[in-house]
Amino acid sequence: MKGESKMVFKSKMKWVGLVGLVLSAFSIFIHLLLARYTEDGISDFQSSVTIFSWRPIFENADLPRTSPLHRKFWGPVRRFEPLNPDANPRGYYAAPPLQTNGYIFVRIQGGFHEIRNSIPDVVVVSRLLNATLVIPEIQSTTSSKGISSEFKSFAYLYNEDQFMIALAKDVKIVKTLPKNLKEARRKKEIPMFRVPHSASPYFYLRNVLPVLNKHSVVELIVSDGGCLQAVLPPNLEEYQRLRCRVAFHALRFRQEVQELATRILNRLRAPGRPFIAFDPGMTRDALAYYGCAELFQDVHTELIQHKRSWMIKRGIVKGKLSVDSAKQRLNGSCPLMPEEVGILLRAYGYSSDTIIYVSGGEVFGGQRTLIPLHGMFENVVDRTSLSTGWELNRIYGLEVKIATNTPRIPTFVQEEMKLEAWKNSGPRPRPLPPPPARPKYPYNIEGWWGWVAESDNEPDRTVMELRTNAHKLLWEAIDYVICVEADVFIPGFDRDGKGHPNFASLVMGHRLYQSAASITYRPDRKEVAKLLQETRDHLYQANRTWLTSVRMHLRKSLFDGLTEASAKSKLLSFLSHPVPECSCLRSNVNEIPFPGLSPSQAQAQAALGAVHHCPAWIENALIPRPRDKDNDEDIDEDDSTSSGLFFRPRGGNHEVGGGEINNKEEAQLEDQEELEGAER
Repeated sequence: MKGESKMVFKSKMKWVGLVGLVLSAFSIFIHLLLARYTEDGISDFQSSVTIFSWRPIFENADLPRTSPLHRKFWGPVRRFEPLNPDANPRGYYAAPPLQTNGYIFVRIQGGFHEIRNSIPDVVVVSRLLNATLVIPEIQSTTSSKGISSEFKSFAYLYNEDQFMIALAKDVKIVKTLPKNLKEARRKKEIPMFRVPHSASPYFYLRNVLPVLNKHSVVELIVSDGGCLQAVLPPNLEEYQRLRCRVAFHALRFRQEVQELATRILNRLRAPGRPFIAFDPGMTRDALAYYGCAELFQDVHTELIQHKRSWMIKRGIVKGKLSVDSAKQRLNGSCPLMPEEVGILLRAYGYSSDTIIYVSGGEVFGGQRTLIPLHGMFENVVDRTSLSTGWELNRIYGLEVKIATNTPRIPTFVQEEMKLEAWKNSGPRPRPLPPPPARPKYPYNIEGWWGWVAESDNEPDRTVMELRTNAHKLLWEAIDYVICVEADVFIPGFDRDGKGHPNFASLVMGHRLYQSAASITYRPDRKEVAKLLQETRDHLYQANRTWLTSVRMHLRKSLFDGLTEASAKSKLLSFLSHPVPECSCLRSNVNEIPFPGLSPSQAQAQAALGAVHHCPAWIENALIPRPRDKDNDEDIDEDDSTSSGLFFRPRGGNHEVGGGEINNKEEAQLEDQEELEGAER
């Protein structure tokens, strides 16, 4: 009996083990199926549980969306609400003919803002010359940089199919040249033009069109961020609207980039509070061009001066090497430092727990320059704190591994062979070989300072630096989407290293076209420098009069900045101020009262110049909102937290400053005095 029971027990254990093996195999099979067919779901799950470096901290209660203070800080600007985007053709507009004069092949060189500013120009040139446009080639993304082979030039940044479909009624576009012309281009047998910056339409009609008719193909090289003058004659106004259709409708980032930008934007809005986007604009090229080296210290000053010397040798800069940076700053020619922007926002009344998104591929000086801004605002973030490394690597694609030229350490066998050769190398004494040259390790020559003393020229770009520059295009594309969609935008600088409008200018132009009523501060840097100079000795304990001056300036910048953009930026880049050509006004605009309109604000309305009334389909799509008389007043309640120390307080009592001055009647009285002062 005992033997039989023992055998039965063993047989049962075998069956249990067999069932366990079958279940394990089935479980592995199910997991493989899930990994194969639910990759997107797993990615979404990973992104939802990823631990980000940003943890929002809110110490103050959120303002009700119906309160006057909420409208003061977050908009909309009621005076610009009647302005609507309208880039459709007005009147007769012919479709592109089937038979064209030939092909235009374009190579665009430069950074993100230069590429985005140039693409609408080449589309306009193609229609002007009745030519077939080949998808432009972006020089920053060639395969020699070690970039993923999944993307080809233009498709690295933008959606090619969307670009072609959106412009089907404007220009004939193809992806590549025909085989015979492609072979001729490879042999450099097609005519080439290095187009000057802001060339006139007549330059193309007189110089390029005859060559195009003769050879059926021309190659254009665009390198300065724009190949057509910004302001066109009145008879070519339709071409301005074509620019808007290209920049604001046809140019869509490729799907992976757009999805990541949307994901980051959703994470910014997840706490349920509005946010400010801030673009410092502090690049080494811009600082060198305008002579702002002395705003920094130590090696950063040397780097800026080294770059300025290089620019002078190549004729980019016409001035002297040594420039008084303090005078340049007082003249408004230097960027606003992050600390100064933080002071302006705190003085205006934004609380210390306001969410601030810092954009830009490069902030010269590194994170050290952002320390004061972090000290004033607790929730300062950027794309790196709102995304993970694997999410960014996913938009890069599969990239080849870059071989480094770092000298290898000799192996033990090689050392033994050298020692043996030394012992058997004949009688002594013998002359010693000369010492080897000092090796230049990559961390010495690729840094910010290692090459400054070695040569007067800028160092050659390494493959890794070229790849990083290509990645910057994707980083700035993400920042561009977030800055356009931000509740408030404020730039630190609006010029690049060639004196042209930069990334921030394009963002402000896009916001003006898409949502003119959104708050976009355009501070006058000369006036800001003057205000900061007045209270330099007690900057973080400013008095109430100074706070009122800062608030008045920022509020006026919503209107006066448009006047300046129309007079200056638009002459260099149409996309920085695409009105009135690409906008329209609702027909009931004259029925909307504007109480207390100052001459400067009326001048801003004149700068918009939007006299074209919106078509019926836009009028019917817009639902007018009821206007509250109280909400039309510009409330300027004195926030006690901003009248004292600008850095966030450490402790239980967050009220700094004196007195119960948050009185609505007093605030309205201040607004009335402000408007009267502006009129005088």
